[in-house]
Amino acid sequence: MENFLEIRGKRFRRFEQRSKPMSEIIFIVENSDEGGYTAKALGHSIYTEGETLEELKENVKDAVKCHFDPKEVPPIVRLHIVKDEVIAI
Repeated sequence: MENFLEIRGKRFRRFEQRSKPMSEIIFIVENSDEGGYTAKALGHSIYTEGETLEELKENVKDAVKCHFDPKEVPPIVRLHIVKDEVIAI
């Protein structure tokens, strides 16, 4: 039986609860080719995007709350922002 959660008018499916609470979760944040930003969690199937960093942060919070059982939500989310820059030599 699937369990759903609704956040800001969007419906999300909850996944299996983890056996051991996590202290933090890390996301890799990159610029999107279409504009805005994308975020992918390390070690979890969590992916989200946003037009601005502020929107992305809110979307990351929503995605984390959706992915974990309320008792298992990690208290810290760490965003590792990657900026790929090319320089000429």
